[in-house]
Amino acid sequence: MIFMKELTGQMIQERQNAKLLSAQYARFGISEAVVRFGEETLASLTERFRQIDETAEYNQLKVTAAMQECRVSEACLLGTTGYGYNDLGRDTLEQVYAALFHTEDALVRPQITCGTHALALALMSNLRPGDELLSPVGKPYDTLEEVIGIRPSKGSLKEYGISYRQVDLLPDGSFDYDGIRAAIQEKTKLVTIQRSKGYQTRPTLSVTRIGELIRFIKDIRPDIICMVDNCYGEFVETIEPTDVGADMVVGSLIKNPGGGLAPIGGYIAGRKECVENAAFRLTSPGLGKEVGASLGVLSSFYQGLFLAPTVTASALKGAIFAASLYEKIGFRVLPNGQESRHDIIQAVTFGSPEGVIAFCQGIQAAASVDSFVTPEPWDMPGYDAKVIMAAGAFVSGSSIELSADGPIKPPYAVYFQGGLTFPHAKLGILKTLQNLIDNGLVTDDFHKI
Repeated sequence: MIFMKELTGQMIQERQNAKLLSAQYARFGISEAVVRFGEETLASLTERFRQIDETAEYNQLKVTAAMQECRVSEACLLGTTGYGYNDLGRDTLEQVYAALFHTEDALVRPQITCGTHALALALMSNLRPGDELLSPVGKPYDTLEEVIGIRPSKGSLKEYGISYRQVDLLPDGSFDYDGIRAAIQEKTKLVTIQRSKGYQTRPTLSVTRIGELIRFIKDIRPDIICMVDNCYGEFVETIEPTDVGADMVVGSLIKNPGGGLAPIGGYIAGRKECVENAAFRLTSPGLGKEVGASLGVLSSFYQGLFLAPTVTASALKGAIFAASLYEKIGFRVLPNGQESRHDIIQAVTFGSPEGVIAFCQGIQAAASVDSFVTPEPWDMPGYDAKVIMAAGAFVSGSSIELSADGPIKPPYAVYFQGGLTFPHAKLGILKTLQNLIDNGLVTDDFHKI
């Protein structure tokens, strides 16, 4: 009898909590029906979320162990100005990244402005006139087209006499091994492997698949440098591309490894020679890693890295929630709600500009910063079509924070990522659905029109 009373009391409390939660969502213009649909979707994700938490726990221990092994101290958080000679915190942080990625060296600097800059730096410093760059996974991310010279641009690799060749993935998303073997020439110096899908609707590459590709390439030519664009992939799995043979991994600190706290920066981790080449290109021949003041950002770099495994886990949960919800409505999603995850990006194909725009405007309306702003497509530097970006972030452009973007061109897919906490990611996804309903793109009974 006492047990029944306790159970009844618990049920009453749960109903009250549900009403309070619905009232909070109503403040954002989200209907009770949308909230209920979200809860029904979440009910099926308990086991997926548990697995994500296990990976986060493993990676949290990995980060903490690396910081302890490298003797991170309070003095490391202080930073330098001017030339930055003998910057203990900067040098120790680079040791931590090298320990995390199991590499000989690392370059982690606020002077690296973004992911594209980090990739350009790694390429330009390790390629010479007459060399050839090969992408065995198809077209790279849009902003790299001008870096390479696929689209003409001042200072491109092409201007410096570096040629480019690519081998597209096969229709089923597998590697075209015959095509790759044929593409590797005597002048092939560096292979770039983009882990994430970019603005494409192809699967993200798992670390295991990247390792298989690297082994194939190294069997043909062991001297070829294998570089992995690791953006959006850090801490999603328990291993990284350098654990399976990559000579370099490259990424942005305003994505996963910055944990939402890093205000700027990028990293290159890998073989000592490759990293040193990048350092001399970043600063100057003869100076390399010895200069480059940390300017008071080290505390956020360290703390952001410490938080990165759990922040990445929150973003992953948001991506899976979005996939599961939009798949139930009838939209094409990649990956789907059941597939394994290898980055934090979730693609949803709407087939019309209106769907992409409504989704992004819903994400913006859920932001804590600039929620009153309405994003519109515009001609962004580095892209070949208008792009819409929703990014109400504490760090401008940070895509580990709740954000979404997409080019306004077929197949009209939106790319959702981030969420420093899962509750915020959940709010953003529910707001996108409400916005699609309000714009007549989804029915009240949750079917696409």
